[in-house]
Amino acid sequence: MKTQFLTTIVAALSLIGSQFGRAETHPANDIVIYGGTCAAVIAAVQAKKLGKSVVIVSPDTIPGGLSSGGLGWTDTGNKSVIGGLSRDFYHRIYKQYQKPENWKWQNQSEYGGKGQGTAAIDGDQKTMWIFEPSIARAVFEEYVQEFDLVVHRDEWLDRENGVEMKNGKIVSITTLSGNTYPGKIFMDTTYEGDLLATAGIDYHVGREANEEFGESWNGVQTGIDHHRHHFQAVKKPISPYVIPNDPSSGVLPRISTEPPGEKGSGDHRVQAYCFRMCLTNHPDNRIPFAKPEGYDPSQYELLARIYEAGWKDTFNKFDPLPNHKTDTNNHGPFSTDNIGYNYDYPDASYERRREIIKEHELYQKGWLYFHCTDPRVPTEIQEEMKTWGLPKDEFEENGNWSHQLYIREARRMRGDFVMTENELRKISPTPDSVGMGSYSIDSHNVQRHIDENGFVQNEGDIGVSTRGPYQIAYGSLTPRQEQCENLLVPVCVSSTHIAFGSIRMEPVFMILAQSAAFAAGIAIDGDLPVQEVPYTELKKLLLDAGQVLKYDGPISGGKGKPLSEVEGIVVDDEKAELTGPWKASSSNGPFVGFGYRHDNNKNKGEMTAAFTTTIEKAGTYSIRVSYPKNNNRASNMQVTVGDKTVLVNQRRVPTFNPFHEVGIFNFEAGDTSTVTISNKGTDGHVIIDSVQWLPVE
Repeated sequence: MKTQFLTTIVAALSLIGSQFGRAETHPANDIVIYGGTCAAVIAAVQAKKLGKSVVIVSPDTIPGGLSSGGLGWTDTGNKSVIGGLSRDFYHRIYKQYQKPENWKWQNQSEYGGKGQGTAAIDGDQKTMWIFEPSIARAVFEEYVQEFDLVVHRDEWLDRENGVEMKNGKIVSITTLSGNTYPGKIFMDTTYEGDLLATAGIDYHVGREANEEFGESWNGVQTGIDHHRHHFQAVKKPISPYVIPNDPSSGVLPRISTEPPGEKGSGDHRVQAYCFRMCLTNHPDNRIPFAKPEGYDPSQYELLARIYEAGWKDTFNKFDPLPNHKTDTNNHGPFSTDNIGYNYDYPDASYERRREIIKEHELYQKGWLYFHCTDPRVPTEIQEEMKTWGLPKDEFEENGNWSHQLYIREARRMRGDFVMTENELRKISPTPDSVGMGSYSIDSHNVQRHIDENGFVQNEGDIGVSTRGPYQIAYGSLTPRQEQCENLLVPVCVSSTHIAFGSIRMEPVFMILAQSAAFAAGIAIDGDLPVQEVPYTELKKLLLDAGQVLKYDGPISGGKGKPLSEVEGIVVDDEKAELTGPWKASSSNGPFVGFGYRHDNNKNKGEMTAAFTTTIEKAGTYSIRVSYPKNNNRASNMQVTVGDKTVLVNQRRVPTFNPFHEVGIFNFEAGDTSTVTISNKGTDGHVIIDSVQWLPVE
């Protein structure tokens, strides 16, 4: 009750006067934003800069979502593609840390933190990428005050009857308090997608099957060992049973008895949630971990067995923030991720969601207390954990615990364009870029199950490279026009589970929110559906505002030649029809695209790659294959075009580096041409990279 009272007081004393206790219809605004995340604030700032009237209707009392809720170790990826107001946010973080009063527990000169492999503080760019929750909160409140943003806090959408639609448009939204907010354009900036769902927009929850969108990394991922977060990291099989190796004794807590599903198949499950815990080891600012109400040590029996097996990497993700604090994230096979306890969260009622959030809080507080008190925890780990605690100066109105659960994934809209791993990995082109992402494709574990050998295993955690920054389509922010003409969705974007695994980063949400606000402005000025916003006009505004829509930097360490720079027709190995276990690589260059594949000098006669294209213009073409040469390559790789087979020596530098000509061929318009490479009878590693059809003048 005390926490609830303090939260109400904080909201009431907000710089912006919310309407509490009085149900009313508010004046119409140009833009109505529902949500309290970082995207909500950034979209509102851009709307005000455009001269539009805007209101944020926020279920949260504290602005910023996860960015002010504990995620201070920013998932940046390639910082060069973070532009516009997103970069401005990190510049304002930098300015906050130029104030001596914000270094209470540590001298600024002592902090040399690194985030994502680079310095936390970029003095040349005047940006800072690692920060305390309270500092982020101060920046978001600074935006609210500086731009005179109207924020109605603690206002929860009526998810039964709270969206009024007319002629394919949202007319107004109504909250549980009875307040109604009319507007011209609406924006859903929640992590859950509550507005889009209530408006009847199509969405998806869970993982799609790989075959649905032609992906490789979606769906169930049994058999994938992503380093630290699977039980392979323990080096010793762990029994899931109460009495080890005795199924009749029952299964330990937090292990599913359901079969995991067939690899690559779709399911209803979502990746695990957790709180990004802000902890401190500064004695004067530390609150020792207390025994949480409802604590049950048996919930952590599996953790005890992991320690007994010799695992000791507990503190690898206690990432250092300024002032001797951390952003503590999940690390290891049994950590802060509460695997399997969130499947119903996306569509759950508010009451049920509160129960799920509370269960996650109990689980993590119990995890901390278990480490400090249980004799089965190794002594050195227990003593180290006792030096940590909750910071007295963070989340003071919430018992020093974060107000924001990390909703890594909930609903995802099915809109005008669906982002997939193929766009992220540049296998397929992305239309109408409104921003870029660059973080690796990252899904946390989805389930903990019993494998075919009777041991416990985690499933779903993967990390896949995007091979550099990628574009995000405007169509992924808009519903299909027949469903709604005036809604924009910059957080729960139209994407597959695996694509969202990279898009879901806080800097990207801010990028997309700013772009959505520009689109809203154009739609309002032109009285247009959001789907009909002219991209050329939107693109100019975005570029003028400092958004980065295209990446022109080197790919694959500078060894790769972009497909767009190759003359004629080119088909990369990503588009080839493959038989056999070809292995991806980018070790040697030069090559075309983001890498090449090789046969590992094995399975001779069992592996082929067919490159096929349609010849649109009749004429004579030089057909060429590309590869990076090396002395361990095959001197007799077989390349077949029609009834002609040529042997290529891949130990030699290609004639037209990186291309080697295999012959001259005549084609009629509309002809289909296939070039097939085989490793039959070869005497070294066979490399497949790309095939080029170059017109001969």
